[in-house]
Parts: sequence; C-alpha cells; structure tokens
Amino acid sequence: MAFRATLLTLYPEMFPGHLGHSLAGRALERGQWSLDAVQIRDFAEDKHRTVDDTPAGGGAGMVLRADILSRAIDHVSRDDGRPRLLMSPRGRPLSQARVREIAAGPGAVIVCGRFEGVDQRVIDARALEEVSIGDYILSGGEPAALTLLDAVVRILPGVMGNALSGVHESFEGGLLEHPHYTRPQVFEERDIPAVLTSGNHGAIERWRRAEAERLTRERRPDLLSQPVTK
Repeated sequence: MAFRATLLTLYPEMFPGHLGHSLAGRALERGQWSLDAVQIRDFAEDKHRTVDDTPAGGGAGMVLRADILSRAIDHVSRDDGRPRLLMSPRGRPLSQARVREIAAGPGAVIVCGRFEGVDQRVIDARALEEVSIGDYILSGGEPAALTLLDAVVRILPGVMGNALSGVHESFEGGLLEHPHYTRPQVFEERDIPAVLTSGNHGAIERWRRAEAERLTRERRPDLLSQPVTK
C-alpha cells in the first residue's frame, strides 16, 4: 500500500508545492505516495466558515477551535493506523530517526496550525503528536509540513534511484555527512584530496569517517552525546 499523506490546512492550494517536482513529484505521479490537502473551513458550521476564536483568558491573536478541527480530523482519519501530527514550534524536534519511522508506516495525517495555536483539548482528545522543524516561528504549519513530507517521501522504497543515497547522509549514524568532491580535479588552485582518487577504498572510508566526525565535533557536538541510530 502506498504511503498516504492527508493535510488539514486553511491553505490547501499550497500543496503539493515543491513536492510536485523532482523525485517526490515523479513518485507522486507513479502512485508511490499520495497527498490530499483538506480545507479545515469545510467543517465550520456558520455562513462565514469561522474556524478560530479569541483565546480564553485573554491575549493577542486567535486560536483554532477544538470542535471544528476535531470534525476535520475524524473525517479523514478513523483508526486507520496513521500517526496524527501537528506542526508546532513547541513540538519535539524532528529527527531522521522519526522520519524513518513515519516513512515505514502507512502514511500520516498532518495538521497545519495557524494563528496563535490550536485548542489544547483537541490536541489531547485526538492524540496529536506535536512536531517542530526548528527553533524559529513560521507564519503557519504548511511550510513545516512540506519539509516533513520532503524528508519522508525521499526515503520511501523506490523513490531514490540509488538506495544507498539515503544511507550515507547527515544524521544517518549520528554524524554529519563528510565533504564531497567531483571534477574538475583542480578548482581555483584547490585540489581534490588525494585519498579520494587513490583507489584505496578502505582508506577512502576511513577518511570519510574521520571528516564526518570532525565536522560533527565542530558544528553539532550535541549529536555525539546522542545514541547512534541505524
């Protein structure tokens, strides 16, 4: 069964976005995965299709209503085994390990937050897993959802031409990726490291590992204290 992504959003026209191109787009055309962007406003009950209200206790902004969002979630997902994700800056940081877990499943229901946030009661009642793609604020959950799906779709079986392409990358094995080089042999008086053209595959692998460890120590030392994921 193909991976099935359902997006709950106030801006369905933002999808598939860049996922309609390149590897993800071709995989979408081949039916290796599917995407359905559902308008949350379709589940409002007033003539203005209102989906938000002022925050209880006062404060700036508006909050997505629990009753309307719950109807939308129930319409697209009734115990179908797919995780229900809410893109949120207060969520757990998205990791490559979590990406692989999602990719191994039947798909995902992804709620794209807007305004000041989502009523906590629907998060609790519908067991939404809050997911963050970084320590910064976006205008809404749609760009974050596109990023999550980009990470997932590219490692679905058959999407990448070379299966090893998804293995020797940053965060696979707990390290950042080693540097890459290609032709020309000399660029502005900079040579390709000699070991990479030596033909000694053992030496090449040792060099790549050492470089990955060096870059990780310099740029992301926090990764070195985390358990290694396979």
